[in-house]
Amino acid sequence: MKIVLSFIFTLLLVGFVAHLMFSQHIARVNIQNASATTDTTNTLDEVSYVSPISIAYLRSLIFEADAPKNVQTLDPGSNYSRTIVSYQSEGNTIYGLLTIPQGPMPPGGFPAIVFNHGYIPPQQYQTTEGYIAYVDALARNGFVVFKIDMRGHGQSEGVATGSYFSSAYTIDAIHALKSLQKHPQVSPKRIGMWGHSMAGNLVLRALLTSDEIRAGVIWAGAVYSYEDFAKYRLNDGSYVPRPTTTTQPQPNREASVNIQTLRTSPESVDFQSPFWKSISLTANINYLNAPLQLHHATDDAVVSVRYAQDLAEALEKSDKVYELHTYSTGGHNITSPSFEPAMDRTIAFFSTHLAP
Repeated sequence: MKIVLSFIFTLLLVGFVAHLMFSQHIARVNIQNASATTDTTNTLDEVSYVSPISIAYLRSLIFEADAPKNVQTLDPGSNYSRTIVSYQSEGNTIYGLLTIPQGPMPPGGFPAIVFNHGYIPPQQYQTTEGYIAYVDALARNGFVVFKIDMRGHGQSEGVATGSYFSSAYTIDAIHALKSLQKHPQVSPKRIGMWGHSMAGNLVLRALLTSDEIRAGVIWAGAVYSYEDFAKYRLNDGSYVPRPTTTTQPQPNREASVNIQTLRTSPESVDFQSPFWKSISLTANINYLNAPLQLHHATDDAVVSVRYAQDLAEALEKSDKVYELHTYSTGGHNITSPSFEPAMDRTIAFFSTHLAP
């Protein structure tokens, strides 16, 4: 009997000690987990915010669009048809001018260019006005040209947001690319992008987002690092400030206090911080796989030529394929006599890099 009681007492003692040790282990684990949770939360507070204009955000999106739908047939150009068409981008119906070369279609389809307009006050914008000579030159040389009306322009639905602090226009342009890929007369793997002024920012952002754009050309573009914006600013007398309030949501717009600081106190901005590096195009230039051609007039009074020169320096440092062409005259629109060599170079560049 004494042996049995002794055995039971030993079991109880061993169980108590084991329970005590296990409880202490659990307590230690909980403390460690609590500490880890606190550390993780602090880290997430600093880096979890993903800007809607960041390259990481745009590269996470899936872009799909149906082929353009014919809306209105216009008088043809010299050797190409002209049609108003529409496509879908984030639920918005986006309109644009589509030109298609006349004559036999090459095997696999025509090369195509998504043509992105610069800043024009949205209430003044019309699909068939502006950039007439630009579109005509490209269309006459055998390219399908899709000059899209950014959301909020012309008949396109949605809110006009601008390009520098919103990804909306970039998303419209990439959806235009996806739409063109389904057009029966377009070679889906031979599509490039052209952009002017604010659309220079758009074109580079699109090139960093989509690897399906074969080549890009920028005329008089601006704002590639945001640090350049702080240094050179813009001087566009036609700019009409957007409404401070709108009844429509703008989920693509970066509206954080950082942007206001850039506008009012640029000297206090740390451009090496995670936020600014996430939205800087030059800080994400490693994603650029397509060749890029830059054109800028040194007498451009709206956008400093230094934007193009700084971008060229970043491209050179990253060993990217690019060309920089500057012109002593031509102003912001690179008008004649600089227009002709600039357009000849543009056509040659697209012909080379959109070749089968």
